Amino acid sequence: MKVKIIKPDAIVYEGEVKLVQLPGIDGLFEILNNHAPIISALQKGKIRVVDTKNETFFFEINSGVIKGERNDILVLIQ
Repeated sequence: MKVKIIKPDAIVYEGEVKLVQLPGIDGLFEILNNHAPIISALQKGKIRVVDTKNETFFFEINSGVIKGERNDILVLIQ
């Protein structure tokens, strides 16, 4: 699945991943391949990304929004 994490002034991460874990306003949640369409608000916390090589990346955020459909995930963060 493709993930793009964007700040107002830059692309933070873009690539093929196996898993994305996000700090939703009601708690942590994960998105895996073939997830149902989703739009959700994010709160302060860490985004965890596991790429196709099993490398893990973390991104600190203050807030954000995620939109995902058809294995294409877009995360807008501050």
